[in-house]
Amino acid sequence: MASLLGNEVLTKDYDKVRISIAFNPMEEKFEVLNPAIQKDITWIPDISRVFSPDTSLYDLVNEYCAQNSGADPKNVSKIIEKLTKITNNHVGVIELNSDLSIETVTEIFIRVNSAGKTLSQADFAMSKIASDEMHDGTTLRKAIDYFCHLSVAPEFYDRIRTNDKDFSKNEFFQQMAWLKNETDNLYDPSYTDMLRVAFTSKFKRGKLEDLVALLSGRNFETRQFEERIAEESFSKLKGGVRDFINETNFKRFVMMIRSGGFVDPSLIGSQNAVDFAYIVYLALRDSKMPPADIGRAVPRWFVFSMLTGRYSYSPESTFNSDIQSISERGFEDFSKTIIDSQFSDAYWENLVPQDMETSSIATPTFRVFQASQVKMNDKGFLSRDISVNDLIMQKSDLHHVYPKALLKKAGLTKGHYNQIANYVIAQSEINIAIGEKDPAVYFKELVQQCQGGPKKYGGITDIEELKSNLRAHCIPIQMLEGAMEYNHFLEERRKLMAKKLKEYFLLL
Repeated sequence: MASLLGNEVLTKDYDKVRISIAFNPMEEKFEVLNPAIQKDITWIPDISRVFSPDTSLYDLVNEYCAQNSGADPKNVSKIIEKLTKITNNHVGVIELNSDLSIETVTEIFIRVNSAGKTLSQADFAMSKIASDEMHDGTTLRKAIDYFCHLSVAPEFYDRIRTNDKDFSKNEFFQQMAWLKNETDNLYDPSYTDMLRVAFTSKFKRGKLEDLVALLSGRNFETRQFEERIAEESFSKLKGGVRDFINETNFKRFVMMIRSGGFVDPSLIGSQNAVDFAYIVYLALRDSKMPPADIGRAVPRWFVFSMLTGRYSYSPESTFNSDIQSISERGFEDFSKTIIDSQFSDAYWENLVPQDMETSSIATPTFRVFQASQVKMNDKGFLSRDISVNDLIMQKSDLHHVYPKALLKKAGLTKGHYNQIANYVIAQSEINIAIGEKDPAVYFKELVQQCQGGPKKYGGITDIEELKSNLRAHCIPIQMLEGAMEYNHFLEERRKLMAKKLKEYFLLL
C-alpha cells in the first residue's frame, strides 16, 4: 500500500523511508528500485506515479514509448491499464465471531502470522494497545517502544525529539529523558519485559492474554465486556509503565541486582528472573517496606530464582501464581516458605554439585558462582591485585586449571575437559605462563614462588595468601601437595563451589 500510494514507512530505527517499487511494462515485472534499475529506461522507477491522481496515463504511455523505441503504445497502454486494476484486488480478511474467547483469538493471531516473524502474546497485546484510539493507545505504545529502544541506543533521543514532535511534548517522553545519557546495559528491557513488569505489578496477574482481555473491557466474573473496565485497565497499565520507566525506580532496581555481584549482562542468563525481581521491587516499594530491607530482599529473590530456574518454564503461569501469593500472604512470608522448602542442606550438598556436572558455562549455577566471587571481592586466580570483578568487566576469558591441551593429549573429550569445575577466571598472562603444564608441575612451582623462588605465575609470594586465593576459587588446598587425579579434582571442587554458593546466598 505504501509503495502504491507513495507513503513513507518507519524502519526498525524509526527512520521515515519510501519503499519504491519499479515496474517493467515490456516484461510485466516488478522489482524493488535499485541504482541499476534507476538507469534502465525500460523500467518505470516508481509505480506510485501510475496511481497518482495528478498523473495522465496517456502522457505516461507516450513518454515511455518515446524513450523506448521498440515499445508498442497500444500494448503498453493495455499493460498500464492492467496495472491500475491492482487497486480492485481483494485483500484477504479473516472475520472472527465476537463471542470467541480471547484465548482463541490470541491463538488465531499467532498461527496466522506463523509463516512470517514469530509472534507472541506480547505482540498481540501491543497490537491491541496501538489500535485503541479511545484510550490514547498509540501514545502508550510509543512510550513502550521508545523506552526500550532508548535503553539500548541513547543517541536515539534526539531523533524522537526531531521526528515525533507530538510525542516529545508528552509526559512519557519527559519521564524517559534520563535515558539519553544512560550507558548502563545491565538491564536492557524489550517491550515484552516492560509489559510483563507493568502488567503483573499493577494487575497482580501474570498472563498477558489476561491483559488483552482487560484492555478490551472483559469482566472476568460476568464474562461480559464493559467500557468502564477497558478505561480502568488502560489507566492502570499507563501507571505501570510510568513506574517502570521512572528513573529512581529503574536505577535503584539495577543497583540492587548489581549489588548481588551481577555486574555484567553475561552473568544474567534469565531475563524472566530479572523481570520478576523488578516486579518484587515495585511491590515492596508500594508496601512501604524500608529501603534497606528491599535492598536485601530483591537480590536474594533474584539469586534464588536464578539457581532454581523458577521462571525458565511456563513463566507466565509462575508469574501469575507468585504475584497472587505475594498479594495474599505478603512477600516476607511467601519468600521464606518457598526458599526454606527448596534450599535445604540436601540441596546445597547434593543438587548443586550435580548441576555443576556440565560443560555449559551458560548454566545458571556457574553464572551465580561468578557473581558470588564478585560479591565477595575475590581476586583473579593467582592474582594479587586484579579482582574477579575487573576481569569480568574486561571480558576476560575463562581458563582451565587442568590445561585443555594436556587433557586432550590424554584422550579426553571436549565435554570432559571443558567441565565448569575446571574453569577459573584468570589474567591472560597467568594462563599463558601455565600453558600446557601439568598442575603437578605448576602448583609445585607456586609453592617455590612463595619460598623465595622465581615469580612465574602472578605476584603472590606468601603461602597463606596463596592458600586464601585458592580457597576463593574453591581449589582444593591439597593441590599444593601434589596434583589430584582429574575426576577426583572435579568432584572435590564442585563440593567446594556449592559450599561457597551457600555462604554467598546467606550473605544476601
